[in-house]
Amino acid sequence: MAVIGKRSSTGIQTRREESAEIDLQLTRLGDDIRKLKIDFDIYFNGAVKRPPLESRARLESQMKRIADNRKLSYAQRYLFNSLASRFTAYRELWRRALKARGEELV
Repeated sequence: MAVIGKRSSTGIQTRREESAEIDLQLTRLGDDIRKLKIDFDIYFNGAVKRPPLESRARLESQMKRIADNRKLSYAQRYLFNSLASRFTAYRELWRRALKARGEELV
């Protein structure tokens, strides 16, 4: 019986660690979205010659990785969905701004 108890407590710790890791990833995702917005603002103001497309692609792949995670709690899923909708709104804004400038978004 003691072995079973240890396994369950270890399982609970593992779930807590996974949950903490996911929370950290979501926090980083929010920070990365904010940084990417700043990078695009800098680009549209003319300080940088190239749009930050590499950062955008990296962020999109990170979002896909988190979206595929089946271990998200309801609160984490809600936070992820709000971050994803914010990113989608920004992405559409950036697409329109690039189109207005006559540039193609790769």
